[in-house]
Amino acid sequence: MRISRRRFLRVAASSGVLASLPHRSWPLSPDDLQKKLAADPLRPQFHLLPAKNWMNDPNGPIYWKGAYHMFYQYNPNAAIWGDMHWAHAVSGDMIRWRHLPVALAPTPGWDDADGCFTGSAVDDHGIATILYTGVKSVTAERATLRDGHNNFREVQCLATSADPQLRGWTKWKQPVIQPPNDPTLAGFRDPFLWRQEDYWILGVASGHFKKGGCILLYRSRDLRGWEPLHELTSGHWSEKESINPVDSGEMWECPDFFPLGKKHVLLYSTAGSVLWESGEFDPKELKFHSERRGILDHGAYYAQKTQLDAHGNRILWGWIPEKRPDPDLIAAGWAGCMALPRVLTLSPAGELDMSVAAEGQSLRGESITWLPRPPDLDERTKFAMTMGIPNPCAELNWKGSASAHSFALEDKIGSWWSASVKPFGPNTSLLKVNGSEIEIPATAHQLHDFHIFVDASVVELIVDRRHAITTRIYRKADGPLYVRFDDKHAGNMTSLKVWSMQPISSDRLTT
Repeated sequence: MRISRRRFLRVAASSGVLASLPHRSWPLSPDDLQKKLAADPLRPQFHLLPAKNWMNDPNGPIYWKGAYHMFYQYNPNAAIWGDMHWAHAVSGDMIRWRHLPVALAPTPGWDDADGCFTGSAVDDHGIATILYTGVKSVTAERATLRDGHNNFREVQCLATSADPQLRGWTKWKQPVIQPPNDPTLAGFRDPFLWRQEDYWILGVASGHFKKGGCILLYRSRDLRGWEPLHELTSGHWSEKESINPVDSGEMWECPDFFPLGKKHVLLYSTAGSVLWESGEFDPKELKFHSERRGILDHGAYYAQKTQLDAHGNRILWGWIPEKRPDPDLIAAGWAGCMALPRVLTLSPAGELDMSVAAEGQSLRGESITWLPRPPDLDERTKFAMTMGIPNPCAELNWKGSASAHSFALEDKIGSWWSASVKPFGPNTSLLKVNGSEIEIPATAHQLHDFHIFVDASVVELIVDRRHAITTRIYRKADGPLYVRFDDKHAGNMTSLKVWSMQPISSDRLTT
């Protein structure tokens, strides 16, 4: 969960957000809202998103009885953060989704009365079981989450389902884990867990003020009674004061921990970054020793969560948040979507690699391929003019040398999305995407591989299967998007392939 978005609808209303909207932006009737969402050119066409309103963190993705189940944070009452439920969608391929009834909702008077926050789903001897964070408003002295708007006490809760389709869930009335009685505690949420010998091991995102983020470990034989252990690992705070301890590095959010290759990988979010670390895990001491680290995605990406697919591959999910203000979200009637599934692997050097799952190829339509032999300016121009992307809704893959070159998608107005690469030191290149810059290392074959998915207001880019930048673009394309090369360095482009992509819904409602 991102604390900056933890504002209930009633808080927004009391502060005048709703009242300040023009009349045309007031809530519409269900039929009118459905028509509006179906016609919204900024609404993605092949990313998972709710039929309406706000969504954020992926929760408890699980492959269960031949189907992929995705739960996610959801506000059923508005297109801004608040009143957190667990929405539920099901898919046969992780690409095409069908919405099911809400799985978890706050229960008045219980410890999740003010929200069912992020968590995980596991198979407990044939019983689907969810561990999630429940929150309830308390006095500041008892709160573990204090963000300037709310004083919440965070506890870990449990729910089970005997339904083969996971449509119905039964919640335990009492929390299974209470937070430590520690005045320096900077948060206590987002549980993940794994099975080790006769025990379940559970990690909770936490941290300590003026010290840094950490993961607290617990163990249990039955998922109900938990024994506190120690920290799996910890980090350092930025030494900058902040109301939000996540922003200052005093707390980690949305952690995940799993074996990959011959190592273990830890994912978490803190201090404005979504991070990965790889290293050794001591199964006896239950300690993680980090060896390598990096940024999971440099753009609009948060609340990472993984699962195993039907073939045992480690699949990464993430929330693509909005980059526009709350009044715009309320007017639009929707907010947020799920990133495409990415398959994670580990290089021999311990670097985290990723690529969009092959299932995404099932959406490919017509394709055009350009292989310049030799490059000819007239041929390039003619080719580019044939590559109009109408919606925009497309997948593109190209390769270019590590020396300078650029690539853009343009409409009648000008550049809509662009990427450029230029040398930056002896062993690195500078990658620039819509104004954001990151350094990327040189490759052994001196070519960079670019893979992007363009879907309305969302562009997911992965370079060399390692460096990801997800971008939000709120300018409606004026006509088709066309490929444009930098003529000066066009000879450095070695190949390009473009596929049109088929929407997963005829009306942008993803149902």
